[in-house]
Amino acid sequence: MSDTTVLVAGASIAGPALAHWLHRRGAAVTVVERAPGLRPGGQAVDARGVAKEVIRRMGLDAEVRAARTETAGAYTVDANGTVLETFRAEDNDGDGYIADIEILRGDLSRVLHDDTRDGVDYIFGDRIAALTQDANGVDVTFESGDRRRFDLVIGADGLHSSLREMVFGPHERFVRHLGLALAFYSVPNEFELDRWLIDCQEPGRSAGLRPIQDATRALAIFSFTAADLDVDYRDIEAQKRLLRERMSGMGWLTPRILAHLDDTPDFYLDQVAQVIMDRWSTGRVGLLGDAAFSSSPMSGQGTGLALVGAYLLAGELAAAGWDPEAGFTAYEARMRSFVEANQEIGRLHAHSLATPAPDSEPTAEPEWDLELIDRAINGIELPDYAELPDLRAPAGTPTT
Repeated sequence: MSDTTVLVAGASIAGPALAHWLHRRGAAVTVVERAPGLRPGGQAVDARGVAKEVIRRMGLDAEVRAARTETAGAYTVDANGTVLETFRAEDNDGDGYIADIEILRGDLSRVLHDDTRDGVDYIFGDRIAALTQDANGVDVTFESGDRRRFDLVIGADGLHSSLREMVFGPHERFVRHLGLALAFYSVPNEFELDRWLIDCQEPGRSAGLRPIQDATRALAIFSFTAADLDVDYRDIEAQKRLLRERMSGMGWLTPRILAHLDDTPDFYLDQVAQVIMDRWSTGRVGLLGDAAFSSSPMSGQGTGLALVGAYLLAGELAAAGWDPEAGFTAYEARMRSFVEANQEIGRLHAHSLATPAPDSEPTAEPEWDLELIDRAINGIELPDYAELPDLRAPAGTPTT
């Protein structure tokens, strides 16, 4: 087995998923997370197509399905609540607008953490403050003052990745805003929401309610066009003021949903953005998930990309004998076209929601390319890596 040491930054979804596979391949894994603990709640995320196969190979299908939101489908409505369109979870074999596996980000993070915590060293309330790398390893200084050396360092710390900025350059070089902002937060379920998502759209903005496992609560979701969003993503009060301004005058249940804005414990708002990079690694430092290739929530595939990427990154590094140049290169070669298809879906969806100029013709609904959609859901091969070590192989199964 390998004595390779790997530091992973970020304990949301991509980080613990990568820790799962690195540990199974024999590496000693440390995950550092700047938050004091796992962050609960968050938006609902989906697993479709090939991502469901990754979950099955992780041995976590039952645990993930037990934590699903169990959303039955979605209605789009007008300002009066009249249903305009209906989508069901069983559409497209569970890979449609409402996915068969839909789970709150925090719940999936908990499942992944529970699965890995006995074999992985988790450090909460700390972060990478500085690092230097040479031909043989990476020296890391943590904000706490601790100093350690690792063979590899992987940034899985999201769209605003501090590791990416530290090693690859400023955010502005890689982050591409799509002209939308997204906000969500939990509210009391006083709306008689029963397993159905409801979404009301106007030109340039939308308001919605989504069921979660706790039937006494619901998740409020808002979006609005924002070409230039000049609000610090850490300034929650300024973000709430902005949301109220942008949703002012919208009908349906919007005023009642906004009435809970000051009491919610888990408000989030940020620009909808993608990360575009020519390369996801340099030397012994690599990136995964939104930090490397955010496709934006408009793609519906951010979690799928993280899960598939974690499987392939760990597999290709182990297959290369933990040589970073060979492993990172093979990982990128396998992932690149899959990422690009999902980013194209995200851009198309964001464009369809943009506010038309007052003197322009109404924007037509995008003509969705079914081949593109299939490539975004299933368009990648998952090697079985049967020749690699697997610490969870059944007893009696040979391992390398």
